[in-house]
Amino acid sequence: MNPIYLSIFSRKIDAVCEEMGAQLKLAAFSPNIRDRLDYSCAVFDAKGRLCAQAAHIPVHLGSMAYAMREIVESIDWHDGDIFALNDPYLGGTHLPDVTVICPVFFAGTLQAFVANRAHYADIGSDAPGSMPISKNLSEEGVLIPPTLIGKNLTIDQSVFKSLFANVRNVSDSMGDLAAQCSANRLGIKRTQELISSLGEQKFADSLIELNEYGTRIAKNTISKLVNGRYQYVDYMEDDGLGNVDLPIQVELTIKDESVKVDFSGSAKQTSGNINCPLSVTAAAVYYVFRCLMPTEAPACAGTFSPIKIHASNGTIINATRPAAVAAGNVETSTRIVDVILGALIQATPEQIPACSQGTMNNLAMGSSTVSPWGYYETIAGGMGASSAQGGLTAVQSHMTNTQNTPVEVLEINYPLRVTCYAIRKNSGGKGANTGGDGVIREFEFLNNATFTILSERRRRRPGGTFGGDDAELGANYLNNESLPAKIQKDVSAGDRLRIETPGGGGWGKKNNEMNI
Repeated sequence: MNPIYLSIFSRKIDAVCEEMGAQLKLAAFSPNIRDRLDYSCAVFDAKGRLCAQAAHIPVHLGSMAYAMREIVESIDWHDGDIFALNDPYLGGTHLPDVTVICPVFFAGTLQAFVANRAHYADIGSDAPGSMPISKNLSEEGVLIPPTLIGKNLTIDQSVFKSLFANVRNVSDSMGDLAAQCSANRLGIKRTQELISSLGEQKFADSLIELNEYGTRIAKNTISKLVNGRYQYVDYMEDDGLGNVDLPIQVELTIKDESVKVDFSGSAKQTSGNINCPLSVTAAAVYYVFRCLMPTEAPACAGTFSPIKIHASNGTIINATRPAAVAAGNVETSTRIVDVILGALIQATPEQIPACSQGTMNNLAMGSSTVSPWGYYETIAGGMGASSAQGGLTAVQSHMTNTQNTPVEVLEINYPLRVTCYAIRKNSGGKGANTGGDGVIREFEFLNNATFTILSERRRRRPGGTFGGDDAELGANYLNNESLPAKIQKDVSAGDRLRIETPGGGGWGKKNNEMNI
C-alpha cells in the first residue's frame, strides 16, 4: 500500500477517536471527566483488535487492547447495541472505570467497534469516591458485567437507573453515561463515513496494512535493543492492610525482533487492593515499549504483537477473582512501569530516564449524609530526568494522563477549599540533569466528610540513574500530623488534608562530582 495513503488513513482513524474524546468532554457532567479528562476512546476492528486510540489514558487503552477480543467473541452483536461493563476480570481496570462499547455496522455487515472508558467519581462503594481500603472486589462498588443498556443507539432508562441506584450523585453518573453513549454515536457516524468514502474492502485492507505497519515498527524498535536477559525488581510498599514490601520482579528476554516479559518471582496476590488483573499489567508493559517507538507508530494491535507477557495466576500482577483491585490499576501499574524501565536501562541506557514519582497519589473524598457527594483525583508529581534534559515538574506521569481539577471547579462543586497548591521545591533528585519537582496540595473540609488516600513512594524513594540522586519521598498530613500511605478516615469541618507528592529521580552525577 502507498505509504502516503497509509499515513493519511492512520490519521483519519485516529481523528475518529480524538473527536469522540472531544464530544465526551463537552457532554460529561462530572468534573472528573469534564475537567480532569479521565477518559479514553478507541476504535477496534470487527474481531476486537485495536485499530486506533487517542492519546488519552495509557492504562485504559492498553487494557482494552489486551482484552477486547474476548469481549467481542462472547456477545451476539446487533446494529445499534450499547453495552457497558466495568468488570476488572473481563478486560476492565477497576470498578470506577466504566466502558461503553458499540458495534459499527455498514450495509448490514459488522465492520468495527467504537469504545470509550471513563472514570466515575463514585460507583457505589461504601467509601465516598469508590477507592476504598478494600479486601475484595465486592467492597469496591457496583460490578457491571457486559450488559446491554440500550438498543437502536437509545439507552434503556430502566437499566440506566438500576446501574446507578446506589451512587451518591445519580444525576452526574447518569449524565456521564449519556455522554459516553453520545461519544460512541459520533464515533459510529465518523467510522461509517470513513468506510463509505473508501469502500468496505479497502477499509478492511487498510486496517490489515495498518497493523502490519505497526508490527514492522515494533520489530524494528526491539531489534535496536541489545539481545539478552535483563532482570529487575522493585517493591510495592504496602497494601493498606499490613502487608509490606511486596516484590514485582521481571525478566526481559530480548531476542532479535521480539521480547518476552516474564513476571515470575512476583508476590502472590495480597489481601489489600493493590492487585492487578492481567489486562492492567499488559497495559503497563505496552505503554513502556510504545514510548521507545517513533511518534508515527500507530496505536494498533500490530504494534504490540511482538511483545509476549508471562505472569502466573494468583499473583499481584495477574490476580484472580475476587481479589480487590482498586489501587492495582493506579499504583501497581505505575510500579510495573518502573520495573520494566529498570530492566530496559540495561539494554538501552541512553534512552531510559530516571524514575518518575512512582505513584498517582489517589485521593477520594465525599459524604453519604446531607447532600451526598463523591470526588476523586490523582495528584501530579515530578518526572525523572534523562540524558537529554531535566525532569518535568508538577505533571501526571506514565500510566495516568489526566489534568488537575482547577481550584475554581473544585470549590464550586464540592464543600472544599483549596488552601495551598504549589510546587514542592527541591523535591526532585539532583544530578547532571535534575528530576522534576512534586507539588503540595492542601484541602480544607467545609463539612464533615470521609477521605481515602491510596499512595506509594512514602518509604522508598524514586530512584536516580547513572549517579543521579533519588527524589524526595511523598508525604500525607491531616492537621499537620503524618498519615500512612494508604488510609481511610473521617474528618470534620475545618480539618485540613495536605498531600506532598514525590519528585522525579536525577540523571547522571553532578558536574563537581564528575571531575573528581
